[in-house]
Amino acid sequence: MKIKINRNILWTETFVQELAALGVRHVSISPGSRNTPLTLAFATCKEIKSYVHIDERSSGFFALGLAKATDTPVAVVCTSGTATVELYPAIVEAYKQRVPLIICTADRPPELLDKGANQTINQINLYKNHIRWFYDLGLPDPSIPKLKQLKLAAKEAFIKSLYESKGPVHLNFHFRKPFEPKFTTDEVNENIILFAGKSNLANKSLYKKRTKEISKEKWFVDIFNQLKKYKRGLIIVGPDNYDPRFLKGCQILSQKLSYPILADGTSQLRFGKHNKSSIITGFDALLRSDKFSSQHYPEIILQFGRTITSKGLDSFLENCNAVRYMVNAYGDWFDPADKAKASYSCKPFLFCESMNEKLRLSKFSRKPDGWLQSFVNAESTALQLKKEIIDKSGFANEARVINEVLEAIPNDSRIMLSNSMPVRDFDYFASNNNKKIIMYNNRGASGIDGITSTALGIAASNGKPTVLITGDLAFYYDLNGLLGAKNYNIPLVIVLINNNGGGIFEVLPISSYGEVFNKYFLTPHNLEFKNFVKAYGGNYINVKSWNEFRKSFKLALKQKQFSVLEIKTNSTESLKLRKKFWKAVSERIAN
Repeated sequence: MKIKINRNILWTETFVQELAALGVRHVSISPGSRNTPLTLAFATCKEIKSYVHIDERSSGFFALGLAKATDTPVAVVCTSGTATVELYPAIVEAYKQRVPLIICTADRPPELLDKGANQTINQINLYKNHIRWFYDLGLPDPSIPKLKQLKLAAKEAFIKSLYESKGPVHLNFHFRKPFEPKFTTDEVNENIILFAGKSNLANKSLYKKRTKEISKEKWFVDIFNQLKKYKRGLIIVGPDNYDPRFLKGCQILSQKLSYPILADGTSQLRFGKHNKSSIITGFDALLRSDKFSSQHYPEIILQFGRTITSKGLDSFLENCNAVRYMVNAYGDWFDPADKAKASYSCKPFLFCESMNEKLRLSKFSRKPDGWLQSFVNAESTALQLKKEIIDKSGFANEARVINEVLEAIPNDSRIMLSNSMPVRDFDYFASNNNKKIIMYNNRGASGIDGITSTALGIAASNGKPTVLITGDLAFYYDLNGLLGAKNYNIPLVIVLINNNGGGIFEVLPISSYGEVFNKYFLTPHNLEFKNFVKAYGGNYINVKSWNEFRKSFKLALKQKQFSVLEIKTNSTESLKLRKKFWKAVSERIAN
């Protein structure tokens, strides 16, 4: 029996049904004409929830947030032309942080390329410098061989994005008119329809990776021997989405070796109910002391996760000649100073479990010699000074915002940190805390674009209380993202630290260049953000005291819409307070 079809619709429905069978549950779509077949296919798929964003840049970052929070591939759909380029910032961030996105770009038919056709650019491997896999699907073809090839492409996209080389993948779809299902293009046999509608791939094993027993790997044995040999060691834990088993395993390893753990503010280790006796949070302040640094150069460093946030630690590592090993899931290189010996591909929790067992079987025992305790004592001093200087500072100081949020936020919450100063202040001043808090950031490329949209994607993923701590420039840069908050009633709490310009530049040498600095770097905008927040249907509070902040924060957590708590600060005064704290720590631990 012959059945009339629109080949574009059959093609995209086959693809989307395969993604749904594989496990894709979210898609972020931007309106357009050329992507009509893809949009219709996703819109009618009951297994996949669709979010619509007019701005492609917001759409890409919203998908990034969803994928971060769910750790599953999120599809992104856009039309042809410059719309595809608007996705690039989010793709770069996803590439750098290995976040699984399946980018689906609509394209004109090949014969229109380089002919001056409207909304037509070269989209072939458009993101080649920051993509894990690219496939150009060509024009739809309603034949079993081509439909099978399409299904295989869907499966490959899923596997590549989530397992093999985790990160964003790109599929480019060419379409000729007509796009709508009421316009037919072909008559095909019924068996074509049956094949298209049945997923014959999803139930098969998606990904199998052979792994040898880690404890027998040569590189693992080499590290084991080095750890036994050296008494003065450091465990550095950078940002990453760690398996919960890592929190316990890393602490056990630290105790066995008598090594302190320098835990980045976004590493997850500072939060939750687990042993934190050797976790050092004030290390940036400690390492700004020349005396402390010179007396605490390690012999060996074991680094988990991504590049650390702390500039103090970064400078310390540049001057350190310790044997340094990096361990992360893909063996990526996170060492700007390029002084590490090697980077090995291994899940951090598995490394810790295997190393702890190998140390146990070898009956390894190390008597504490004061190395670990010296860090713990210095940490105690830094924490006391933080309470005296930062936590008791007057309103409104940027550094104190961090502790105020951590005090007010409920258990089992999410925090998204913006670049540039919020993530640094969090790293400086967030102390160990028993609350279950999952941290997020866009530190892959560390841009300020798409911060709000990313936070909204995180907040939309599971309904947990979610807080964004952001600066005024990052907030301004992604105002379009607030439309998503309005359209989908996402109750994100935004703590907006407004110092009226680029406060991050205050710490750079260019800050001494007077008028040029003020005009070209501080970029004061003098905007009233209240008007923007109200236009997008959000709740706005201009916070004027710490007590008001606590009350407003508690109220904001109960709202069904997004809320913005704006704290207007003076970046120069905030910098003075940070410097006062660093100086006090340096002087106190030197005595």
